[in-house]
Amino acid sequence: MVAQRVLAIEISGIRKMFEGAPPSAINLGLGEPDFDPPQVAVEALCTAVRTGQNHYGPSAGLPELREAVAERYRDRLADTSREHVIITASGSEALMAVALALYDPGDEVLVPDPGFVLYGPHARIAGATPVPYPLVESAEWAPDLDRLESLVTPKTRAIVVNSPSNPTGAVLSARAVERIVEFADRHDLYIVSDEAYEQIVYDGPATSFWGRGDRVVVVNTFSKTLAMTGWRLGFLLAAPPLAIAINKIHYHILACPPTPTQIAVIAGLEKGGPALRSMLREFRARRDLVVRELGRIRGVSFVVPRGAFYVFPKFHWKGTGLEVATALLGRGVISTPGDAFGSLGASHLRFSFAASRAHLRQGLACFKDVAEAMRR
Repeated sequence: MVAQRVLAIEISGIRKMFEGAPPSAINLGLGEPDFDPPQVAVEALCTAVRTGQNHYGPSAGLPELREAVAERYRDRLADTSREHVIITASGSEALMAVALALYDPGDEVLVPDPGFVLYGPHARIAGATPVPYPLVESAEWAPDLDRLESLVTPKTRAIVVNSPSNPTGAVLSARAVERIVEFADRHDLYIVSDEAYEQIVYDGPATSFWGRGDRVVVVNTFSKTLAMTGWRLGFLLAAPPLAIAINKIHYHILACPPTPTQIAVIAGLEKGGPALRSMLREFRARRDLVVRELGRIRGVSFVVPRGAFYVFPKFHWKGTGLEVATALLGRGVISTPGDAFGSLGASHLRFSFAASRAHLRQGLACFKDVAEAMRR
């Protein structure tokens, strides 16, 4: 018999939809940019491999890359140094290392609902209990602070936040960030801030939690901004005493992040700006297309996404997200049922606009047909 922690974890609803999809399906469930990494990064990776830079490196990552990340965050905290930075094998591994370093059995961890599918399972693996806190659709998916206060107990250890958000595309306002920091300080909680999409924003910059105190951990990734999801490289920032503790867990998960990939990322950070700007222009155009097309579908409402590359429409007819997603799948379109992201995702779907404009038009036309049929 496997360990009890495995029995408490289900396969993600995102993966279930992929597994049932035909090979020719239009993929609007994709959680990754449909772009290639900057060419300069690709060339640097090939050069690193060919010139023998294929060996173990430091557990916390190459000093040059840690320094490059620290430099990027000094506008938020002037004394950010490479000692604050740990390079990880993806943002997912960073989140897992943080959970194992921070949460003890019996702890409670506040996680967003709707929210990314890993936060709750990571808490359970660490022996803690995830406690969902509501995000309010009418408030552009901001947290309900009064509800947060009512969920705190002596066992509450941390709050997980995610802005820009997967699945909603929401971006927390600067005031909302301040209120969450005040809330965490008042209850002596850690803040675990997943900022994987911080550079994919459309209506002004996202406000980071970095620099808001020694009990803040920021998790990020190179997967999205450099379009290298398959390369599996991310990072986290924490105050040095906490960073040292997280690095112990990180070492026992991974030993060290891959050396050639780190070298490639350094090149991407130095010279990949034009590729990122081009990708952002295209994502903004797709966001506007999706907003326009969804606005033409009766029985559907949505909050305009201000970051990431997701939209989270709500349908106003009887049926479940799985039923609607299954109907779409029958028409050759992959989407994700909203309740895969928590109970408040019921009656929602997540569409990704990391797909061509032609596929977005086709996929949303299918959604319009499904909406008309189900409304009848």
